[in-house]
Amino acid sequence: MATEIQVPTLGESVTEGTIGEWLKQPGDSVAVDEAIVSLETDKVAVEVPSPVAGVIKELKAAEGDTVEVGAVLAIVEEGGAGAAKSDDSAKASEAKDAAPAPSPTPAPAPAPAKEQAKDGGATLSPAVRRAVLEHGVDPSIIEGSGRDGRLTKEDVIAAAKAKKDGSAAQSAAPAEEAKAPASTGGERREERVKMTRMRQTIARRLKGAQEEAALLTTFNDCDMSAVIEARTKYKDLFAKKHDIRLGFMGFFAKAACLALKDVPSANAYIEGDEIVYHDYVDISVAVSAPNGLVVPVIRDADKKGFARIEKDIADFGARAKDGKLTMEDMKGGTFTISNGGVFGSLMSTPIINPPQSAVLGLHRIEDRAVVVNGEIVVRPMMYLALSYDHRLIDGREAVTALKIIKEAIEDPTRMLIDL
Repeated sequence: MATEIQVPTLGESVTEGTIGEWLKQPGDSVAVDEAIVSLETDKVAVEVPSPVAGVIKELKAAEGDTVEVGAVLAIVEEGGAGAAKSDDSAKASEAKDAAPAPSPTPAPAPAPAKEQAKDGGATLSPAVRRAVLEHGVDPSIIEGSGRDGRLTKEDVIAAAKAKKDGSAAQSAAPAEEAKAPASTGGERREERVKMTRMRQTIARRLKGAQEEAALLTTFNDCDMSAVIEARTKYKDLFAKKHDIRLGFMGFFAKAACLALKDVPSANAYIEGDEIVYHDYVDISVAVSAPNGLVVPVIRDADKKGFARIEKDIADFGARAKDGKLTMEDMKGGTFTISNGGVFGSLMSTPIINPPQSAVLGLHRIEDRAVVVNGEIVVRPMMYLALSYDHRLIDGREAVTALKIIKEAIEDPTRMLIDL
């Protein structure tokens, strides 16, 4: 019996997706709940599993096609062929075990790993593709250990380790080879790659934010001495009790909650000719993922403690790296924090995440000379930036909100006594 596999519900307001990669091809066997295709939506990549076991009979769309929710993706022929194929394989295996030892005539050599990888290159799973990009290895020279010879994430990691271990040996190559003259007449090349659906959405939303909102950014600097001292003093006890590292983001999330409570317009947004205020704080945290920047949401950050916030952030980071964030993870959000400091940024003007009206930008910490009580001292300083929609938030309110965040970071006790 043939079963149609359809595009599942992708999330609120998401009506279509783009076929990013077919993980199975016609004739391939598939198990129940085994992924057959990866769909790219505006926010995340979603793997669509097969509801039945069988053999892929037909694919109804090609990679790069846009498909709507409910559209037929593929036809799976249940049981029969798949079972027969498995039985044939089992019988062949039994026959091979029972057969007498072959003559010394050499058997045909298996296809080179490079050719196998090329054949299966179109069926690399999202996790494998991410591992390839992260470790900088060539998938065409890796022999897959997965089903039907496909690459697995572990294959890529092992190849990366082998590459690293072999670098020393490679450096010992003859000097003549190492000094081979570079080509002076090399061909200059260009490559055109279609933007992913997520990148197109990011481009459209950010450009829309610039065109729609009256964007302005206010800056301040922040002495990180107190937070660094608190982390140094309590990081071991914190990790032992909560099984999570105490980072900086928890401090800034709680400081932002104080500011948004005192300046509610920074936690609101414009909808038509109305302003929507929130009595809760859902903080979107910008996280770098293989396909672009994503912003999962810490729900009710104002009601959570440091440990819960840090655990949420760590979980988001791990799942973003593995491509396992869901549409629900990124739904909503009333305020955004973006940390460019992890990449070395000294100062920036972040763009708001529509329909939100404000975003806090964090930057790198560096020792700078500052004047304290009339004396020049060296302190670990960070520039803070608050970009906001001037249609809703006045300059006085924006500066006040950023000043509250600065004061809370410089004196963390304020976060304990709600000051």
